[in-house]
Amino acid sequence: MTIGRKLENRVVYRIKRSRANVFLRRDFSDLSGYDQIGRTLRGLVNKGALIKLGYGLYTRAKVSSLTGKRIPEKSLPNLASEAMDKLGVKVAPTQAEKKYNAGISTQVPTGRLFAVNSRISRKIGYDGKYINYERAS
Repeated sequence: MTIGRKLENRVVYRIKRSRANVFLRRDFSDLSGYDQIGRTLRGLVNKGALIKLGYGLYTRAKVSSLTGKRIPEKSLPNLASEAMDKLGVKVAPTQAEKKYNAGISTQVPTGRLFAVNSRISRKIGYDGKYINYERAS
């Protein structure tokens, strides 16, 4: 068995045992070097075990019962919220959520818009579906 296979097995084992849904490259930094972890995660994406959500962000994949394609196990808003929490970005309710909760609007928010207090330009999403940001007031 080669070194790469051993590392891949350790990464897969850690992902299966984890309660987290979003994984950063730094979550595996104790196993090996930065580049080697990156190659291992890229290999798992190519095998269909993971989906890349953005720069250094990964999540578990499953097969869709409708389309047969690989999709994340959780919804994009849940994954993005967890990713922002791991990245240290504070999230607040958006204007649309505030209006809906106050009864001013009947338009149900999609959950793909996040109000943030700090600067962020990271694209989080998959397969052409990405979240957007608005300035928190």
